[in-house]
Amino acid sequence: MKLGIGSYAYPWAIGIPGNPPARPMTVFDFLDTVAKLGVGLVQICDNLPLDELSDTDLDRLSRRAKDAGIAIEVGGNGLLPERLERYLSVAVRLGSPILRMVADRGEYRPAPDQIVEIIRRFLPELKRAGVVLAIENHDRFTSSTFGSIFDQINSPLVGLCLDTVNSFGSLEGPAAVVDRLGRYTVSLHVKDFRIFRSANKLGFTLEGTPAGRGQLDVPWLLKHLQAAGRDVNAILELWIPPEDTLEATIAKEHGWAVQSVAYLRTLIPN
Repeated sequence: MKLGIGSYAYPWAIGIPGNPPARPMTVFDFLDTVAKLGVGLVQICDNLPLDELSDTDLDRLSRRAKDAGIAIEVGGNGLLPERLERYLSVAVRLGSPILRMVADRGEYRPAPDQIVEIIRRFLPELKRAGVVLAIENHDRFTSSTFGSIFDQINSPLVGLCLDTVNSFGSLEGPAAVVDRLGRYTVSLHVKDFRIFRSANKLGFTLEGTPAGRGQLDVPWLLKHLQAAGRDVNAILELWIPPEDTLEATIAKEHGWAVQSVAYLRTLIPN
């Protein structure tokens, strides 16, 4: 297991729709930031869309990463054949052993049987490339539905990118997801959180925290995945509640990343 930082650890600096920073963090800025934190792995996902980079820029990114001693994992969204083809070519070009994908993209929301059919047809290309497809548990499907998808595909080339928060949208916490899908996990998003009552006591709020500061039992999580025989990389992601200004939010975001890396280094020394 290696510690990595995902591009969704810096969503405000990169730019959230409707809240663009004066100078958005580029993929090269992100790589430089991770290098300064002393982390040797990044997962670059759809908020820094690698499929939009030219081959020249992809090669430049690859050289920059190698010079900094940083390995790259590739992530995208939209389980469509043409997008899988493009992202797989990017993964091969950047030497990524993982292709993390979210099934949905905008209005495109494939049904489970569509996902199974698309991925089955794509298996030969994954095999030729030597890349494992990691489907992230976004909130539209329960762990049971994801488990059925993986059961039907039944291939070591396809597994789960386990996000520790997303499944709350399907009324499932990390324990339920790990119990059903731990054995399929090929990538891990460590995203800590806290749940608390709203000020009026008429509901609950779920918000992110730095790793180790919230309700996610990270040692438990790593132990259970290891017990399931899953030696996967742990990618830090963050949900950062905004401050009064975007500049203050971006500063908090980086501070959280620094705190999170320091904590996770006590559990994941690599």
